[in-house]
This record gives sequence, structure tokens and C-alpha cells, in this order.
Amino acid sequence: MEDAIANRGLRHTASVQEDWVAWLLFETFAEPKLIQPTLLYDFPTDVSPLAKCRPDDPSLVERFEIYVAGMELGNAFSELNDPEEQERRFREQVARGGEEVPREVDLDYIRALSHGMPPAAGMGIGIDRLTMLLTDSHSIREVILFPLLRPQADANT
Repeated sequence: MEDAIANRGLRHTASVQEDWVAWLLFETFAEPKLIQPTLLYDFPTDVSPLAKCRPDDPSLVERFEIYVAGMELGNAFSELNDPEEQERRFREQVARGGEEVPREVDLDYIRALSHGMPPAAGMGIGIDRLTMLLTDSHSIREVILFPLLRPQADANT
């Protein structure tokens, strides 16, 4: 795996775990090639800190994503409702560090979980990406609903 990462110009440090390296490789090289509708499931626990572990394999979580035309359209998972496990994962995230990782453990969230949360699941669908697919748009800027985020030349359309 080290050679594959180095050959692709990606950085692998001791703080990056194998699950993260595999995920980075997937996002970089496989995701853009998922043209036909594709469901991915059984995600590594390390890349899904809010999802509940599978009862038969704690290294995987109850999560799936749908991909079409080289982009993720939706993400769904069973919510982790165990406050002790959630705190452990948050602490691992903070210790690991990185650009997309929180700088501190969200103790308010842990406290809220400790009051009890029934089994729950959620699904998020990217309406902007779905609109891109249905209108054969090649950039999210072509379909974005908020004109302030469009390039200046498109602000009047």
C-alpha cells in the first residue's frame, strides 16, 4: 500500500491509519469512475465517527453511500447512540488531527447523548448534485441556488 500511495503522489504519515489511506485512494481514484448507479456499504469505523458499528463486525459501520456519474449523491447511516463510544471516537479524531477534524471533543453532544437517544438513522441527499445529474450540468456552480456563491460573471443569470 505504501508504494501505491507514493506512486500516486499522496502523503502517508504515521498518524494516518490504513482505513484513511484506503479512503483517500478511493476518493481520489475510484469515485470519479463510478458512472453507473453504485451503492457502497460497510464503511470502516475510522472514517465514520458518527455511525453505529455493525453488531457482527465492529471494524465496520452501518452506512451506505450512493454514487452516480462520478459523484456522491447520498449518504446514510445508523446513528451512534452510545455516549461512551462516541466520546472515544471523538477523542481519537482530535488526537489524529487533520484539516477536516475538530480541534476539540464536543462535550455538549456527548452530554446530550448521555441523556438517552433512541435508535435512529438518517439520510442526506445532495439536491444540488441531483439537479446536476438531471440537468446534465458539469459544474455545481451551474445549479447552485445561492447567487452570492456563483462566479461574478454568472451573478446576473
